[in-house]
Amino acid sequence: MTPEEFFEWQAEQDRNDELVDGVPVLPVKALTGVSHRHDHATVNILRVLGNKLRGKLCRPHTDDIAVRNASRNVRRPDILVDCRSSPDARTMEAREPRLLVEVPSPSTARFDRFQKIEAYKASDSVRVVLLVDTQSPSVIVWRRAADGWRSETPTGLDASIPLPEIEADLATAEIDEHVPFPAPAE
Repeated sequence: MTPEEFFEWQAEQDRNDELVDGVPVLPVKALTGVSHRHDHATVNILRVLGNKLRGKLCRPHTDDIAVRNASRNVRRPDILVDCRSSPDARTMEAREPRLLVEVPSPSTARFDRFQKIEAYKASDSVRVVLLVDTQSPSVIVWRRAADGWRSETPTGLDASIPLPEIEADLATAEIDEHVPFPAPAE
């Protein structure tokens, strides 16, 4: 399928799929399910970004909105911030996704960290990708620079992530509010 055919087909489905190499596939998280940690972090990020972006051009969205990349694959990050509204309110695709967020579970971490992140980097409008750790207060931040992509890893509940790409910021304490981290090993 082409992405256009996929979105037409997707509109008739009762679940959200992704398009990989022309074939609709169920996202990995749909197969494995999500934990309370994943859900808390996702809801926290969506809430905080929604509040910080109120009245601005950019808007946060859930994985109901998809991102198309240069290889014509269609992915659904846990959260995305789109900075150009669509004239068609029925569309399932971001027009200008600048920030993408994945909150991997232990079972999806490897796939999210390598395959999905690389696919996201191939999307021209994406400027920053966050990979949120639900095992500790840590976030891998991938940011587009003039000479390629750079990463940094703010850690600890006092860390802050500036996001000038969307005129906002996120603190790890905001992301991890009520996230039940596993007890440290003895």
